[in-house]
Amino acid sequence: MAFFDNPVIPGFSPDPSICRVGDDYYVATSSFEYVPGVPLWHSRDLVHWRLIGHALDRPSQLELPDTAPSSCGVYAPTLRFHDGRFWMITTVVAGADTFLVTAKDPAGPWSEPVPVGIPGIDPDLAWDDEGNCWCVYSNDGIRAVRIEPDTGELLSEPVAMWSGTGLKYPEGPHLYRIGDWWYLLLSEGGTESGHAMSVARARTLPGPFEPHPDNPVLSHRSTKHPVQNTGHGDLVEAQDGTWWMVLLGTRPRGDTPGFHGMGRETFLVPVRWEDEWPLPGPLELRAQAPALPAHPWPDEPYRDDFDAPSLAPCWVSTRRRDPGDVRLGERPGHLVLHARAAGLDRPGAVFVGRRQRDADCSARARVDAAGGDRGGIAVRLDEAHHYQVEAVDGTVRVVARIGPLCQTVAERTLPPGPSTLRIDITTTGVLPPTLTKRPEDPEAELRSGLRIGGPDMLRLGHETEDGRFEVLAELDGRYLTTEVAGGFTGRVIGMYATQGAPAFDWFELRPA
Repeated sequence: MAFFDNPVIPGFSPDPSICRVGDDYYVATSSFEYVPGVPLWHSRDLVHWRLIGHALDRPSQLELPDTAPSSCGVYAPTLRFHDGRFWMITTVVAGADTFLVTAKDPAGPWSEPVPVGIPGIDPDLAWDDEGNCWCVYSNDGIRAVRIEPDTGELLSEPVAMWSGTGLKYPEGPHLYRIGDWWYLLLSEGGTESGHAMSVARARTLPGPFEPHPDNPVLSHRSTKHPVQNTGHGDLVEAQDGTWWMVLLGTRPRGDTPGFHGMGRETFLVPVRWEDEWPLPGPLELRAQAPALPAHPWPDEPYRDDFDAPSLAPCWVSTRRRDPGDVRLGERPGHLVLHARAAGLDRPGAVFVGRRQRDADCSARARVDAAGGDRGGIAVRLDEAHHYQVEAVDGTVRVVARIGPLCQTVAERTLPPGPSTLRIDITTTGVLPPTLTKRPEDPEAELRSGLRIGGPDMLRLGHETEDGRFEVLAELDGRYLTTEVAGGFTGRVIGMYATQGAPAFDWFELRPA
């Protein structure tokens, strides 16, 4: 009996939507203010996933204004395969509203966007037996409208469908024709600790829909389960006839209320059928794998020496990535970043990063910041919540931005020349979120290494030429979490420039 570990796509990868074509599975996830937009993942066993590209990978498809707020941008996509083509529909908040793109190959190229004039978010696509395409979306409840998908034209007036059990924010709808029923799966209760999934069914469209008598059919609210905020799922039938669901969840750590820094991640759960109802779960961190031939992929390289002609798909930037600001060919074997803003909290900041995918990890980069250049590496949640270690004018400094406060917390003078900057993230000694009793002697517990508070500790500094890690500051990770900062994203770790044009020889993000 084979087992797998959840989440199947770790790190900031929320709102998963899945489709199967033959023996291949594809998942699209939300990207919010990061570009390229809508990561696309490929699997052959539902357990091992590799990033193959993005559906929105060029400015003509997606370019957000510098002033777009964090956690705006690309919201929950739906990915479907119909009539020989892949279809992806999404809403760009503070941008181009709802549109769809198509492709013959999910790795690209994808078409230019086709606008769809619906007044809502979280759009879904489904085709009925007559060939009609239904777009289902969230707007003060769940609504549906027939569209012409090649042009985006609305072919009918929107109609109300089923909006859940009465909890707040019914959203993330997915509509399926399975057997003799139409099923409507949705999330409600908000995407935080009250998140839940409910289902209803109807014989014909647009309804009326009959809710499952025991809704919600999946929720971890008010439990001690290590995975919380579960919801926003999508169903898929495997080639062996079994059914599965991908959904989002978080793994909070630290003292109450628990904090998650890596964002909402993608989990996999089995689906059983009872009385013609799909019932997902249970969700376990280690579970029995689908009875499909295992198909692992080669590990993604931890280190990038920037010798390739273009950046790998794992690299993302905030809002836009101008070729003039992010250059691989300017200095052989280096990534050169040209600053457009004086700080990571300023509109237009130049940042190139990768999602944090391991709770315990180490980020290192070799940077040459000479002649007034300023840049380094940072752990970013949003403009107002990030930690950074930077090199400028022979000095390495650690800067913390927490809400309205921005402070240099440590600095050190270094010999002239390139520097190796480093950030370690560790969960060692962090209390679990189920803590119900304070230690009798908190000071003794702290002295013994137990840290009360955030989900992890970040150590920031530089390496000496003989490889020793000189820690300049230790900072609590709770301030880089959604519970403190708000929003819908997770941590991204990478390189930035805030003055001149620092050059990066290599960057490494490795599990501890």
